[in-house]
Amino acid sequence: MNFESNLKPEEYARYSRHIIIPEFGLEGQLKLKSSSVLVIGSGGLGSPVLLYLAAAGVGHIGIVDFDTVDDSNLQRQVLFTVDDLGKSKAQTAKERIQKLNPHIKVTVFEERFTKENALEIIKDFDVVADGTDNFPTRYLVNDACVLAGKVNVYASIFRFEGQVSVFNYLKEDGTRGPNYRDMFPEPPPPGLVPNCSEGGVLGVLPGIIGSLQANEVIKVLTGVGDPLVGRLFLFDAASFTTRILKVHKSPDTKIEQLINYEQFCGMDDSPDKLVKEISVHELLDYKTKGIDYQLIDVREPHEYSISHLDAALIPMGAIGESASKIAKDKPVILYCRSGIRSAKAIRELEENFGFTNLHNLKGGILAWAKEIDTSMITF
Repeated sequence: MNFESNLKPEEYARYSRHIIIPEFGLEGQLKLKSSSVLVIGSGGLGSPVLLYLAAAGVGHIGIVDFDTVDDSNLQRQVLFTVDDLGKSKAQTAKERIQKLNPHIKVTVFEERFTKENALEIIKDFDVVADGTDNFPTRYLVNDACVLAGKVNVYASIFRFEGQVSVFNYLKEDGTRGPNYRDMFPEPPPPGLVPNCSEGGVLGVLPGIIGSLQANEVIKVLTGVGDPLVGRLFLFDAASFTTRILKVHKSPDTKIEQLINYEQFCGMDDSPDKLVKEISVHELLDYKTKGIDYQLIDVREPHEYSISHLDAALIPMGAIGESASKIAKDKPVILYCRSGIRSAKAIRELEENFGFTNLHNLKGGILAWAKEIDTSMITF
């Protein structure tokens, strides 16, 4: 194939700063143009990854995201503006990066990435860039890449800290480098490591880590440089320190099929795992009718200080040691931001302390602010 003919005249000017790099050159640019990358998530990490891969000239970019843009995204998800609130993230991201580079192809998968569709979605892409923020999807991405023989360029962010690595890389001898399960065979206990919506993230951190992730994708596609294979890069924005840890393949790591990742990560919503729920309107009835009940907020103190429902504060991490403070002789309602942490707290209390009177506030304080008290400040 005559790869040079694939570049249009105007693309030579666009990519000239790549082409004049001796180690990169026209060959590297043509490799990018003939390559494809699937970016899973177009949020904090996905924003810089998509922008820089599009600008660099990756020929085909896939975007997997079923979410819509909301106010809390705009602190870090630089693909979007206030004009995009309520719109599809994936479709908005596609429009934005095609305006940045009209010479690329963009395919949107506006659906949840699941074990049922994962292998079908990734099969036509050379590299997968994992921009997810939860453990079930992270393990699913890893396992799907291993089974499909795809390189997984991984990154994660939390508060001030970020990580980057390249998993399942095909080496010259035909063997594969370590994958995510070689580093973390088992997920942490549910609730121990919150995601960004629960634990927060410094706004500039996704830009830093996402740019490094895009850099690794470009290195993998072009063969230029030394990818982070068998190495985990750690960055702390607060102290501005970095470390690189070695990651080794484990003989015990075996991935033979996709599994129930919610169950694997202790977040299974099968019927026997479901908790009793109460709506915000039912809670309002409790308040107005003087029903005797106990209300518990399992968020963190800084969240509670911004807005709360006159509840007792018992953060998720202290729920077990505070079980004696929770009533067993009347209804007890637990809530958090959206209902996820409080459901986990209820499961812990039911399984370890025998509670049978606990109810989860469906939708959390966000639902209360939306349906009952629209003046309440939430995030």
